[in-house]
Amino acid sequence: MKEKVIITIGRQYASGGREIGKKLSERLGIKYYDKEMLTKAAKDSGISEEIFDTFDEKKTTSLLYTLSMGGYGLTSDDAKPLALKVYLAQFDAIKNIAKEGSAVIVGRCADYILKDNPNLFSIFVSADKEDRTERAVKEFSITHSKAKSIINKYDKARESYYNYHTDNKWGEASTYDLCINTSKISIDDAVDLICDYIEKIR
Repeated sequence: MKEKVIITIGRQYASGGREIGKKLSERLGIKYYDKEMLTKAAKDSGISEEIFDTFDEKKTTSLLYTLSMGGYGLTSDDAKPLALKVYLAQFDAIKNIAKEGSAVIVGRCADYILKDNPNLFSIFVSADKEDRTERAVKEFSITHSKAKSIINKYDKARESYYNYHTDNKWGEASTYDLCINTSKISIDDAVDLICDYIEKIR
């Protein structure tokens, strides 16, 4: 892709958002960041990847909103608690990824952090609960009851994380450029739709 594009993907658990992100990166020939973003943040900050994984998409303090509004320098670096250091590093990693070039970034409030980026296209992927349950059963070889439990747990965590760290509402259509229900459209067709959408509004 010649022109720079940053695609962020918010997603309900087991909706296919991660798969869509990977296929978009392959189709467009751009980098993909999900767990990879944690590795990058850990490498750049010196904080271990295991610590980043512990804090990944889990609500702690209302920091990202403060950062997005320019709230750096809250305390000296040594005095900052570990959770704050992790979020500072992840925030910086997302900003740096967007500066480096085109990319697909999954989750972690990236759409909000990059809301003022002129190259941003924010997507939210959802699906009916029954379809997500079936996807989780097949992907993880678990029972339907276990799948439903995991879906509820991760959806609640992601919603809490996003709503707490931004002034938007997770999954609300007005928050995103495009919302896709993968119960109504296949993963491959969703990728086609996103690419067509980007081409039409660029």
